[in-house]
Amino acid sequence: MLGWVVTFLIIALIAGILGFGGIAGASVEIAKIIFFIAVVLFLVSAVVGLARGRTRV
Repeated sequence: MLGWVVTFLIIALIAGILGFGGIAGASVEIAKIIFFIAVVLFLVSAVVGLARGRTRV
């Protein structure tokens, strides 16, 4: 998911440099949304990992 964030940020930078403000703004918003989804999924997986705990073999 973080790869998608970087991709959309690069698209936003290129579009901004070329003067396409609408595309740049949309790409930044998409990148923000995907970034926050990735952070939430990371936190959920961390909590689940801690809740399961370590098992002894």
